[in-house]
Amino acid sequence: MKPIPIQQEDTPVIRKTKELCQAILDQPAYQEMRRTIAEFLSDAHLRNQYQRLCDLQDMLHEKHESGEPVTDLEIAQFEREETEFLSNPVAQGFIDAQRAMHKIEKTVGAYVRKTFELGRMPADEDFAGGGCGPSCGCSS
Repeated sequence: MKPIPIQQEDTPVIRKTKELCQAILDQPAYQEMRRTIAEFLSDAHLRNQYQRLCDLQDMLHEKHESGEPVTDLEIAQFEREETEFLSNPVAQGFIDAQRAMHKIEKTVGAYVRKTFELGRMPADEDFAGGGCGPSCGCSS
């Protein structure tokens, strides 16, 4: 399947999208997220720990999906490594920053999807079916 090219002409939608992107970049919370992620990325030991944890999680997921039993020892190893990783404040900050960025992306996407679906600007109550609203996180 051929990828759909991104529209790059200077249209009102593209201009407003760029304004939205700049508004996100200008938020102090976003700047803090970027600083937190950069701090994590500068620590080779934490990056390696995170990679090991992701690899272990992938292996456990693959075993589960293929019907192979996941042993108590494997679960305990994962939990031990996860607890050790998350006990580091820089690692926990990285995970929190990733979640916050994902929440922003998900919220923006939800508004755009609802706009297409409804053919109008969505109101808070348009999001009531899955939780408190698009940015609350309880519908995730």
